[in-house]
Amino acid sequence: MQENDNKSPNGNQNKNPLQPNKQNKGKKRGNEWFMYIIYAIIILTLGGVWLGGGGTGGNKEIGWSKLDEILRRGDQEKIVIVDGKYAEIYIKEEAIKIDTAYNDILGADKDFKNAGHYTHKFVSIESFKDDIDMVAQQNFERDTAALADTNAVSRAQQIEQLRRDNHIDLTARESDKTWEKIAYWFGPMLMILLFFFIMSRVANRQMGGGGIFSVGKSKAKIYDGKTTTTNVTFKDVAGLAGAKEEVMEVVDFLKNPNKYTALGGKIPKGVLLVGPPGTGKTLLAKAVAGEANVPFFSMSGSDFVEMFVGVGASRVRDLFEEAKKKSPCIIFIDEIDAVGRARGHSGLSNANDERENTLNQLLTEMDGFGTNNGVIVMAATNRADVLDRALLRAGRFDRQIYVELPDIEERKAIFDVHMKNLKLGNDIDRDFLSKQTPGFSGADIANVCNEAALCAARKGKDLIERQDFLDAIDRIIGGLEKRSKVITTEEKRTIAYHESGHASVSWQLRWGNPLVKVTIVPRGKALGAAWYLPEERQITTYEQMFDEITSLVAGRAAEEIVFGQISTGALNDLERATKIAFSLVAYYGMSPKIGNISYYDTANQGDFNFTKPFSERTNETIDAEVKRMVEEAYERAKQMIAANREKLDELANLLFEREVIFREDVEKIYGPRPWEEKKTES
Repeated sequence: MQENDNKSPNGNQNKNPLQPNKQNKGKKRGNEWFMYIIYAIIILTLGGVWLGGGGTGGNKEIGWSKLDEILRRGDQEKIVIVDGKYAEIYIKEEAIKIDTAYNDILGADKDFKNAGHYTHKFVSIESFKDDIDMVAQQNFERDTAALADTNAVSRAQQIEQLRRDNHIDLTARESDKTWEKIAYWFGPMLMILLFFFIMSRVANRQMGGGGIFSVGKSKAKIYDGKTTTTNVTFKDVAGLAGAKEEVMEVVDFLKNPNKYTALGGKIPKGVLLVGPPGTGKTLLAKAVAGEANVPFFSMSGSDFVEMFVGVGASRVRDLFEEAKKKSPCIIFIDEIDAVGRARGHSGLSNANDERENTLNQLLTEMDGFGTNNGVIVMAATNRADVLDRALLRAGRFDRQIYVELPDIEERKAIFDVHMKNLKLGNDIDRDFLSKQTPGFSGADIANVCNEAALCAARKGKDLIERQDFLDAIDRIIGGLEKRSKVITTEEKRTIAYHESGHASVSWQLRWGNPLVKVTIVPRGKALGAAWYLPEERQITTYEQMFDEITSLVAGRAAEEIVFGQISTGALNDLERATKIAFSLVAYYGMSPKIGNISYYDTANQGDFNFTKPFSERTNETIDAEVKRMVEEAYERAKQMIAANREKLDELANLLFEREVIFREDVEKIYGPRPWEEKKTES
């Protein structure tokens, strides 16, 4: 296992190993936010200047009614038209001191030498001049009407003087706003350029530093074995002896190519890792990267998929171009089914053109007109059934390595790997734990070890004990206990008989799975559960599967015999029993009426078809056979429960009181299983 080195560059050990570069990250993030604030200020400033460029430059804008009042009182000193857009009105000093209407001017701490006291924005300069002339004419007529009767010569002189006094002069000037004009004309362009600059920085960070123009570049991570490595070797891979042997041979191809080419052979071009989730496919690839000492390109299948047309194919080309420059090397594509699904199965026209173009480019690069000497492609998937057939043919993926779920010995080896750094008690038995985890993958076992450590820490223990591992297995399989869940006495007794029915019938059946424990404590969505140790076998007979169906429906059978009614608690049991019966009839050819015929779709083409591979009459026969099998198993379970009713009551009462019973408790009531030793010997 890889040890974590949580030391900072200056040699000091970080207090929090989960955040080794917290200060540097915080400083970098702070710098980014500071730059974004600067960008926002620039944009707002340019936007404000640009949007306000056509506005007035005075201190207080007034409407025509206010200006008309000022003009009729004759308080204006001068009116200046600025840039032909608005007027600046200067008020006489004596009017400001005397009239309270101008108190706002007295209270304002402003310099009015270069700007008027008020500003008035007009629609057009011609209409503004006409309005000014009209007010001047009305003022003249008003003052003329107020003249006293005098001789003609004196009256004419007074009228001429009134005409001069009421004339309103308008002057014009242009504002010296060079920067404002530049911002007004070039501001939008600068804002657009700044916007694209910011978006380019964001795209640069998201696309690995290449900028928006690198969208078609490969996103693969490169491990050269020297400066960058995965720190995972084949010693860290346990329980995959066969798969590891084949993968190690690939590494040997790259280290000693002459050993294989001397006889005229060719190095395989592609290796496909296939298996259920969590079995260690990606871990094997990491081990190859750590052992090969050649450049290793790692990429996910989803990294090729992009919303832009042609990007996926471009990334495939770029990936193989880089790989050819550094050959011999390995390309690893994880979850290749994201891009390698079979073509032409979509019912929508052009729905998957981009993905199919990417797949076509991948097919061409792996084995097309050009050559890829020294480039080995590794891929991993748990959905090999949906991959395109052209991708699976020899010459592209020459080898398919099946990474299956580990058996009991392999699980023991996996436990050894994941227990290296755990503080274990003296009662830990790896053989026992490997038997308790049938069907667990390597990832599940790693989760068990980690959950056991958490359980021990939760209880305040210094060492991890055997019970902690058992609690971890129970929690992973059934979920967290919910003792606070409200269950009535009647419901609890029904659950006790239901689970006792499963345990009782399974104990009596020849091919029933050995019981571990039974509980009626709610876990997850289940109100009760029974743990068994299924026998690990490669082939299964009809009798074995029929016994499994019988044990599944035994819970409902116990409810009917004891209470005379059934409940909804058997939903999961009936679902599993129906699926097993359907597989017996439709897949394995174990029904006398259907015969030795299988309708199993190995290529998984049924996802895209709207018709079943059999007629309606055959469909009715399959339904009838499935119903017959389940009903026969149900009647068989009822007969077995009725024949041992007293033992069932004793077991159910014990379970009702304790809430959890074990194999030993069932054995005391029903006695030892006579065929247990025979199955072990065989």
